[in-house]
Amino acid sequence: MARVAIVTGGTRGIGEAISLALKDMGMTVVANYAGNDERAKAFTDRTGIKTVKFDVGNYDDAQAGVQKVADEVGAVDVLVNNAGITRDGTLLKMDKAAWNEVIDTNLGGCFTMAKAVFPGMKERGWGRIVNIGSINGQAGQYGQVNYAAAKSGIHGFTKALAQEGARFGITVNAIAPGYIDTDMVAAVPADVLAKIVAKIPVGRLGQASEIARAVGFLVAEDAGFVTGSTLSINGGQHMY
Repeated sequence: MARVAIVTGGTRGIGEAISLALKDMGMTVVANYAGNDERAKAFTDRTGIKTVKFDVGNYDDAQAGVQKVADEVGAVDVLVNNAGITRDGTLLKMDKAAWNEVIDTNLGGCFTMAKAVFPGMKERGWGRIVNIGSINGQAGQYGQVNYAAAKSGIHGFTKALAQEGARFGITVNAIAPGYIDTDMVAAVPADVLAKIVAKIPVGRLGQASEIARAVGFLVAEDAGFVTGSTLSINGGQHMY
């Protein structure tokens, strides 16, 4: 029977690439999304991948969403925590709502989703969890105290949960992408983006498929000895 995988934020950008890569590995993939029904339908029509709508930052919503997947598709073997948002601003200008939204979605989502799938993985003696962090969680970034804190927290969350899951056959790893050619990065002003690319030793933005390829490695059947690791994929911009 094919492994069942949930990819949060799985209908666009890096998430879409991960969803497609896991499907190509023979997994039954469900892509979570939070808001845009029309885009989610277009994604399913284009890829054949089922979608499920819920807010990963809301504990009860996430529990219900995972249960829906288990009931309709099967018990979840693979979880990729990719959902993330930005609410940028310097500390002096950032309000509490902008802080809470980013922490609740980017970091809280890892907790709510892992909490939902971990017991079943433990019972079956096998599981793969991959959390998508960020270069900005490793190096920091001006105007992103909320985002950097959440992504840095993901890296610590990964190491701690890996220790809890190891004896149950559950691996927990993180990937820290650098600047990837997605809609989020495309929204950066051209002059600012040019300065970012100039600091990347390989001289270009990364591709979402390059992140997806790494996820595929970490969730493979024979990847059981890789756990608690953070894989940096940033073109050499930050060697951590």
